[in-house]
Amino acid sequence: MRLSVWWFAGLLASSISSAQSVEPGQRTFVTRCASCHGTDGNGGELGPNIATRVVSRTDQELADAIRAGFPAAGMPAFAGLTEPETIDLVRFIRTLRPRNGFGPTREKVALVGGGVLEGLVLNQSSTDLQLLGDDRHIHLLRKEGEGYRAATSQADWPSYNGQPNGNRYSTLTQIDKTNVSHLVPKWIFSLANTSSLQVTPVVVDGVMYVTSANECYALDAGSGRQIWHYQRRRTKGLIGVSAGGANRGVAVADDRVFMVTDHGHLIALNRFTGALDWETEMADWHQNYYGTGAPLVVGHLVVSGISGGDDGVRGFLAAYDRSTGKEVWRFWTVPRPGEPLSETWQGKAIEHPGATTWMTGTYDPEIDTLYWPVGNPGPDLIGDERRGDNLYSDSIVALDPKTGRLKWYFQFTPHDVWDYDSTQVPVLADIQWQGKPRKVMLWANRNGVMYVLDRTTGEFLKGKPYVKTNWLDGFDAKGRPNRVKFPTKEGTAIYPHVHGATNWAPPSFSPRTGLFYVATWENSGTFAREGQFPGAIPGPNTRQTTMGATNVVPFYNNPDTEAIGVVRAYDPATLDYKWEFRLGDITWGGTLVTAGDVVFSGGRDGYFLALDAKTGALLWKANVGGQINAAAMSYSVNGKQYVAISAGSALFAYALP
Repeated sequence: MRLSVWWFAGLLASSISSAQSVEPGQRTFVTRCASCHGTDGNGGELGPNIATRVVSRTDQELADAIRAGFPAAGMPAFAGLTEPETIDLVRFIRTLRPRNGFGPTREKVALVGGGVLEGLVLNQSSTDLQLLGDDRHIHLLRKEGEGYRAATSQADWPSYNGQPNGNRYSTLTQIDKTNVSHLVPKWIFSLANTSSLQVTPVVVDGVMYVTSANECYALDAGSGRQIWHYQRRRTKGLIGVSAGGANRGVAVADDRVFMVTDHGHLIALNRFTGALDWETEMADWHQNYYGTGAPLVVGHLVVSGISGGDDGVRGFLAAYDRSTGKEVWRFWTVPRPGEPLSETWQGKAIEHPGATTWMTGTYDPEIDTLYWPVGNPGPDLIGDERRGDNLYSDSIVALDPKTGRLKWYFQFTPHDVWDYDSTQVPVLADIQWQGKPRKVMLWANRNGVMYVLDRTTGEFLKGKPYVKTNWLDGFDAKGRPNRVKFPTKEGTAIYPHVHGATNWAPPSFSPRTGLFYVATWENSGTFAREGQFPGAIPGPNTRQTTMGATNVVPFYNNPDTEAIGVVRAYDPATLDYKWEFRLGDITWGGTLVTAGDVVFSGGRDGYFLALDAKTGALLWKANVGGQINAAAMSYSVNGKQYVAISAGSALFAYALP
């Protein structure tokens, strides 16, 4: 039951300095809250700092949070409190202050040219100020004389790939190939509790949202100043990539920021305050599900995939109502035994098949089709108990976004025994194909082959290896590969390496140059296998045997093969490369291309690069001091174009002087 409004009328006006009025709420806080949040509200072993958060909540919001709790985040509900007890507790919580003496304060801010903004000052320096106004929106302000002027956003980067088509193409031209050599760092923001960021930031209305595992920061994109920070405890007992802290970002719509947690929950935060709005469990993490990818907003839905494909889960993609978090539809990437297409799984492996959806898909609003990439089957390198094509593993699935109904699919690697999961970004492009305009999908696959598909029908138009590849020697008319090399007990040298020709590194496409830009590497490995499929591994979690288990020797690098990272530009009509630039090391990053004809990329050696989009010539580079595991993005605030990249544990924003 919501507390009656009259209970809170005039609450702030009442004196909270008197011991008589504070003590009842303080006693409740000490007995019910302090064990998690500390006696002064500045955080404890089991709970976060709330002293800096309460000022951005109304009294009613605080009371609702106390009554309902956030059980999924570890905060219990206190429904047994009486209304007077709740009022006293809220009154005491209002007295909490950050230990360092800094925290949001309520002020009136004079604007240049007249007018006043009133609200909570969340952050302030000698040159800028971030204000949560009484309109419940964030205002980014810059000091000018005796007042402030509002900062404005000219171009955002509103989703993981910039736009739903996955092009990673920025229309901004302020930075171009004639001046990119003058780029300088404008700000750097370090993220605690992480060592290897994989996130691409998102910018909406000049506010940047950047994540690590179970953490989201809102930053002033023009200054790098923190506005708010959401954090929850990491889940103990996780396995797989999520246990290492991987998270690739958020989706934004209306007043919400959407992200996945390490244990496979989808959460919605208020994008102005960071308050948790709703939370939905996508899958039970005790069954080895977890989350790492950035969701995608499509209409009134937010769509998210799931991780855990190397750990025995059954993959799916799901869509949720973005206002409530209620699940609207779910598409399973592997059928149950006895269902249609289960005949493509012959053996016990269908019980723990993998085929997860851990990267972000793309969307074509003109034909109202959602495209999502699907990962490898399990076990990774031994297919004895999953004879057949193993649909829809290693595929792209095209879905009706309103219902989740399958429109078409294309499988890149039937019966995968090389761990070539197809979780790369499907890039949607409109090109001239054999003299006629055509809506196509461009795909640089982990299996070493580049594809052109008709994105309306799924028709295979062309396929061609784009790195040295020896596991196939051609395709049939429908694009099915003719496989010629497999893992053996003795070991087989196979190109590309088990890590593939690429992995999550996003490519890009420029409608100006008509070229497709891919960050990849050339490498091989010896694929070896031992024994037969033994079933599930006993333990606290039901875990399928996978690559790296006792029955698999996954690979060794061939000593005669040098692993090299390469950025290449390809002609989509022929799939021939037009230029290449060799990196100092292999790359887990990706590419960004701009209307200024600049391609940005980077690699494990820690250099952030700018290349000529037409020739591949090196135009600029900067040492960011950490491994680059994500692609760059670009945006504009106050008339200045920025290019941002995450590397190591920090985020770097560059612009012209």
